Amino acid sequence: MSDTVKNTATQAPANEANDPLIIGQRTFQSRLLVGTGKYKDLEQTEQAISTSAAEIVTVAIRRTNIGQNADEPNLLDVIPPSRYTILPNTAGCFDAQSAIRTCQLARELLDGHNLVKLEVLGDKDSLYPNVTETLKAAQTLIDDGFDVMVYTSDDPIVAKELEQMGCVAIMPLGSLIGSGLGLLNRHTLSLIIENATVPVLVDAGVGTASDAAIAMELGCDGVLMNSAIAYAKNPVLMASAMKHAVIAGREAYLAGRMPMRRQALASSPQTGYFFQ
Repeated sequence: MSDTVKNTATQAPANEANDPLIIGQRTFQSRLLVGTGKYKDLEQTEQAISTSAAEIVTVAIRRTNIGQNADEPNLLDVIPPSRYTILPNTAGCFDAQSAIRTCQLARELLDGHNLVKLEVLGDKDSLYPNVTETLKAAQTLIDDGFDVMVYTSDDPIVAKELEQMGCVAIMPLGSLIGSGLGLLNRHTLSLIIENATVPVLVDAGVGTASDAAIAMELGCDGVLMNSAIAYAKNPVLMASAMKHAVIAGREAYLAGRMPMRRQALASSPQTGYFFQ
């Protein structure tokens, strides 16, 4: 990240007013992004997302009705664009062309909305990103006027290439989509964060609130999740936990953690009054 971001721990304490998340030309207060799939019904979807206080809500265009099927329930009735920034994603796409067409369809359905989340998958078992097809699709979409937030591997070289191409946010996986395994390689995530000049958001693998907090403590600009909330025994309560975890992790990052030591260091003074 830039030196300005790295040195924020020396500035005034963060709050929603002075610590916004900026993606492209858009500004947000919440650093938690959430998905809309896997809930038991639209009512639970609405309750969990509202409780999360997320402002960006990602929608799988190939799997969700946002108006393309007039005779089916419309997700936008409970997640209205007047309240949320809808982030169309290309989940389920395994090649660049299908991802590109999906984004173009979303732009038509959402009246010219150009902020999209690109993901091009390599196989149906791991759902790991296909980097070659992702790079190809990203360039085409950027050239077509889209603001691209891109799901990718935790490879720092690929992340930098996507940034230099013009993606407005880099979204490396913490672990496999839907796995709940947490952040398996914090070192490579840190390398991506340290070298990025656009927002870096962990996308995939978060299982519980501590995973989200750790991502933010590393310096991530945000966290996107779906399964961790939707598959919880109480999704609405987990949505609240995730909201607070992201806030706490961000504040801890800005505060600057104490140094780690190999030996104990007494918290009280070693000199002063002595009573017998």
